[in-house]
Amino acid sequence: MSSETPSTLGSLMAEAVAALTDAGIENARMDARILLARAVGVDGGRISAWPEDIVPDDKAETFRGMIARRVGHEPVGRILGERDFWRHTFKLSPETLEPRPDSETLVEWAIDFLEDADAPRIVDFGTGTGCLLLSTIGDLPGATGIGLDLSAGAVACARENAKLLELDDSVEFRVSDWDSALDEKDRAEGFDLVMSNPPYITADEMTTLSPEVQKFDPRLALTDEGDGLAAYRVLSRVAFDLAKPGGFVIFEIGREQEKDVGQMLVEAGFVGVEYREDLGGIVRCVAAKKTRCSVGRCVI
Repeated sequence: MSSETPSTLGSLMAEAVAALTDAGIENARMDARILLARAVGVDGGRISAWPEDIVPDDKAETFRGMIARRVGHEPVGRILGERDFWRHTFKLSPETLEPRPDSETLVEWAIDFLEDADAPRIVDFGTGTGCLLLSTIGDLPGATGIGLDLSAGAVACARENAKLLELDDSVEFRVSDWDSALDEKDRAEGFDLVMSNPPYITADEMTTLSPEVQKFDPRLALTDEGDGLAAYRVLSRVAFDLAKPGGFVIFEIGREQEKDVGQMLVEAGFVGVEYREDLGGIVRCVAAKKTRCSVGRCVI
């Protein structure tokens, strides 16, 4: 890309779309438009309306750098350092997954379960950016929660997102190996909802993922390096111990994992297993309820 003549919005778009198309990037025009709008600091609509607008050299070079990264299959969200999810924009870090629209299925279901609850408490395992917990709490007045993650980098990112969304008074984020960071008070109070989007991709499936995922998402958050069910074997039991009588558990799951995960929840003591599909028609979440009966006593 030459900078000998002034760059315009239109010329930069044409160059970028050609480069991305040659690299096999899907949605080349959309990605180029998003990145150009950010690099230049204009609304995306102006790129089409005023393609003759001159772009300063420094901004043009910033854009070219972005396109070079996208040609290398770095996702747009990673380049921008943020990703929209639910009603918010979340900062990303190398230790977190990019929030994806499929996961909004879990948030929607969580809100359905808790919308009539009085000051519900939520715990989120493998919280990453905090997108699931913060999105849910943001739509439930009085709700509070704890997000747990093995990665200190992910926890730092989630705390930043909570502060940016002005929800830091309603949530805590802790570095934790499973439930190790929960204290006796947390356990005694219990939770109205236990949620998680754990690593569920099998070791074999990892080789089939796009370069955007394989190269730029943290492997620890994607796979258990086995059958994709290891986290559920632990979390189903942990969730039952932490859920209040009458409380719920919701897990995001991978393709065709619903029967195995549902059976684990039943074996842990949950009842009323349900499934919900994402917008693509794939069963994306499994949920169940903890009976209101405990040993020797039933709660009405």
